[in-house]
Parts: sequence; structure tokens; C-alpha cells
Amino acid sequence: MLTYNSQLKQLLLPEYGRNVQQMVDHCMEIADREERNRCAFTIVSIMDNMFPENRTEEGYKRKLWDHLAIMSDFKLDIDYPYEVVKQDNLDSKPEMLKYQLEPIKYRHYGKIIERMIDRAAEYPEGEERDALVMLLANHMKKLIFQINKEDVEDGKIFKDLYNYSRGRINLHVDTHSLHEFKEAPQQNNGGKKKKKK
Repeated sequence: MLTYNSQLKQLLLPEYGRNVQQMVDHCMEIADREERNRCAFTIVSIMDNMFPENRTEEGYKRKLWDHLAIMSDFKLDIDYPYEVVKQDNLDSKPEMLKYQLEPIKYRHYGKIIERMIDRAAEYPEGEERDALVMLLANHMKKLIFQINKEDVEDGKIFKDLYNYSRGRINLHVDTHSLHEFKEAPQQNNGGKKKKKK
């Protein structure tokens, strides 16, 4: 009767395959320490040849020895050329990152736009400030257009800009106009493939 891989012991590092795992298992059974060391170095050499594209990575050789220790379930007693990873370190998880959550007035604009509007409002009056404000307003219109293709009026953008800047930036539809955004047309091949000539 055939034995399927699904019936065999699950591999700890399947990327190396069952043959390398069998070599590691054999290495653990070798009684002579020197012979066991030679066998381990040979296995690592084979593992190295399996993924030559990874040789440029920093700490690549050390990673191979870590993998050997993992495949032996940390029971292989040899003279490792590197300090290998400990079993306790494999199960440890990094501490949760603490994010500083700040309230956002209008989520579709995001926090970065809020900060940029604050900076633009602090600029001294002049051409540079006007150009920056118009860039921000056009970007805000584009962000709204992405979620709502129907209701994108310049007046709404100017009102949001006024609210965000706490009245420091005040644009009117009579004097300013923003870009008109349109949805890109969908390409339609009509379901037919082009014939090769």
C-alpha cells in the first residue's frame, strides 16, 4: 500500500523538503560527536545550495543553522558555529504597538490633510500660500470624488476647508474654482480576443 505525505510526520520547515528532514533525523542518531558535526555541516551546505539567491542576505548563514536547530526540534547536540535561536524565542511575540489615536473630523480626508491645512493656514498671505491652499482644495475634491462620484461641489470643499482651518482659510465659489474630475472610461474589448497574425 502507498504511503502519502499527508500520512507522514508534518515537516517543521517544509521549504527544505522531506529528504533534508530525514538527513537531520539521521544526524541526530549518530553517536560520535565529530561525525555528527561533519554531518550537520554537510546538511547546512545542502540547505545553502537549495536557495542560492538568499546568499546576499545579511545573517544568511546564521539563519541556516537556526533552521537546522528548528528541524531537529532543538535536540541536535553539535558544535554550532553561531549562537542559534532558542526554542523559547520562537514562541515569543513582540509587544503590542501603542498607537496614538487622534479624532479625525472627516475620515475621507484623513489626518494628514488636517495637518497640512493647519500648516497652510499658518503661512503668510501671498502667492505661495494661495498655491498651497488650491492644491489642498483640489486634493480634497479628488478624495471626495473617490467615494462619491455625484456630489462633488466646490462649495462643499471650501466649507470643509473653512471648518478645518477654523476660519483662517476662506475661499468662495465666486472667486475660485477647482478641477473637474471625471471617472476614467472602462476599457471594453467586447469579449473578443485579438487574433494573432
